[in-house]
Amino acid sequence: MTAIADLPDEARASAPAREERRAPVAGGALNVVILNPPGGGEGLATLLLLHGASGNLRDLEMSIGGPLAARRRVVLVDRPGHGGSDRLGGREMAGLAAQSEAVMAALDAVGVGRVVAVGHSWSGGLAARLALDHGDRVSGLVTLAGATHPWPGGVALYTRLAAAPLVGPLFSTLIAPPVGALLFRAAVASTFAPKPMPADYLALARSRTILRPKEFRANAQDLADLKASLAEQVGRYGAIRAPTLAMTADEDHIVEPDLHSAAFVRAVPGARLAVLKGAGHMPHWTETARVVAGIEALAGEVERA
Repeated sequence: MTAIADLPDEARASAPAREERRAPVAGGALNVVILNPPGGGEGLATLLLLHGASGNLRDLEMSIGGPLAARRRVVLVDRPGHGGSDRLGGREMAGLAAQSEAVMAALDAVGVGRVVAVGHSWSGGLAARLALDHGDRVSGLVTLAGATHPWPGGVALYTRLAAAPLVGPLFSTLIAPPVGALLFRAAVASTFAPKPMPADYLALARSRTILRPKEFRANAQDLADLKASLAEQVGRYGAIRAPTLAMTADEDHIVEPDLHSAAFVRAVPGARLAVLKGAGHMPHWTETARVVAGIEALAGEVERA
């Protein structure tokens, strides 16, 4: 990837200005990246991009972050325990309510007010929680292949082991890193199916940070507790008043479209559903232009209101 400093003068002038900060919150700090558009973005909505499980903010920054920041300010946050963020606590930080409060505190710390919240995968539920608990701060809501409802069954055995109170730290330290390294590329590639994973994705998204023991364990706890956390909030979705768009893909075999996105749209007053044909769980990489257009359309609606 070419650094902004290495670009020609005219290209550098049109690139968003990137600012990375550690936002102090209760229990530690969250890593926050702010992309400021060349024109400043005054009068336009600020976009908050929230990454899914097994990832960090680079996943969204390196796919849709740049295109969206051509006009509007974009804020990205490493969720607690991921990327450059502290976990801020223990197992209690796996819940959507706790992470919602942490993200909002980070926005306060960096001076960000109202946002259009965009949540991918695991963070579909988190973006919805922000709209429920902080409706005055969420002017619009987009779920992107978002997990919003409890599902039949549970999570993988290795996730349960890594999240467990006693065996979890040992599993995450001694077993997950070497075994995960062997299976890593194939596992990540499967999330893009039926589309191929971009050749440079792992490097651009810095995906291997998930194999760090503490991050692996935090991620496992997030996944293990997600179903119960969604069950706690699903009955409240009718109270969401922000303009809402649920974007999904018809070949997403990780977060099933009908169980989550379609059901979410039925539950949220006035919500709309957009189905990306032929895409899987990572449409922000494989269908970037369509995803950006959907988010920009929702942001434009918010700005005209």
